[in-house]
Amino acid sequence: MNSGPVGSGRFRKVLAMEQVSDLFRDGMSLMFGGFGSIGTPPLLVEALLQSGVRDLTLIGNDSGYPSYGVGRLIAEQRVSKLVASHIGSNPTAIEQMNAGTLEVEFVPQGTLAERIRAGGAGLGGILTDVGAGTEIDADGPHAEVDGRRYRIEPAIRAPLAIVLAEYGDEYGNLVYPASARNFNPLVATAADVVIAEVRNLVACGEVAADLVHTPGVFVDYVVGGSTKPERVPVPKT
Repeated sequence: MNSGPVGSGRFRKVLAMEQVSDLFRDGMSLMFGGFGSIGTPPLLVEALLQSGVRDLTLIGNDSGYPSYGVGRLIAEQRVSKLVASHIGSNPTAIEQMNAGTLEVEFVPQGTLAERIRAGGAGLGGILTDVGAGTEIDADGPHAEVDGRRYRIEPAIRAPLAIVLAEYGDEYGNLVYPASARNFNPLVATAADVVIAEVRNLVACGEVAADLVHTPGVFVDYVVGGSTKPERVPVPKT
């Protein structure tokens, strides 16, 4: 966890966007928030592109689109493996998979979410009946509970995760908007280092505690946004 050589204040985590490239490595596994690119941090994807990193393993819900989200990394052939629940929105990913240049590990969406959650919770894996008793279950680890067969799916973690928040403070307390919350809170718990792209950066204390979706204890660095004096508004119900 970053204790703050960057910025002012003992625990300030704010980085300039040009500084984040020092955190990227060729061949690294990277978890990302988003669902159909809604909630995927566009400026951090751009930073990844500008850094020149290659041979990435991406872990997230989907492959984005060829010109948006993590699909841009796939289009630039920076990704060697993708762990996701679907790639149907990205014909470039489909082409690369069929050509054998992109390895795709398909994971049912609920199973993917739970495996990431387990990684964030410090669990070894989950039990699921999805696929139990089928060909994919033939040689894999399994367990029986109350006479019912379950497949054992391992937890997922990554060295780095990137998320997108609508509001956040300098300590990394984050608020996600509506459906853009999706996988962001999950991946923010399941990586060794978490970078949050924040659209509206506010001072510490300006995010009411009961609005926080991801506490700052999970977030190592904050990028983007502009400091605003007003308190984060309470969402309308």
